[in-house]
Amino acid sequence: MSNTLIALDVILIGVVLASAILDLRTRRIPNWLTVSALGVALLVRLPMGGDALLTGLAAAAVAFLITLPFFALGGLGGGDVKLLTAVGAFLGMDRLWGALFVTAVAGGVFALFTIIRRRRFKETAWNFYMISKKLPKRSSYAGWKQDNGDGLNIRSAGALTQPYGVAIAIGAIWAINPFF
Repeated sequence: MSNTLIALDVILIGVVLASAILDLRTRRIPNWLTVSALGVALLVRLPMGGDALLTGLAAAAVAFLITLPFFALGGLGGGDVKLLTAVGAFLGMDRLWGALFVTAVAGGVFALFTIIRRRRFKETAWNFYMISKKLPKRSSYAGWKQDNGDGLNIRSAGALTQPYGVAIAIGAIWAINPFF
């Protein structure tokens, strides 16, 4: 493994750990961290050549495009989308898929734990049902409002939210070392 790849991994670990801590404390992942992380990832890739830079850009674009619909549906925060975009730039395409999968699994486990801990299983199941009834009727995400038209999103009063930055950190670190 080259020194540049090691540097990318070390910086990424710092970025996702800082994001997780900030998300736990404030329930926000600030733009100064996510946007600068994206820039740093691309700058560190630059000396590796055009292919490495394009791989970072492609992975960032894929991460953004995969997470954007979840933001549009009100299920993911903007900081989470930007952090995952930066994570893509650090990891590149070959490690992005594992990171996204582990992030989704970790986020799902955390969500289930939150639902059980707050004893909101029936309400959550009903909300999923109500949202899923409307999904087949939509032809594109463009027709969805930020709140699905139901008032059901992460900004709704009383919504069960979680610091997804923690799940992102787990996914990113797993992608660096799948045996941690």
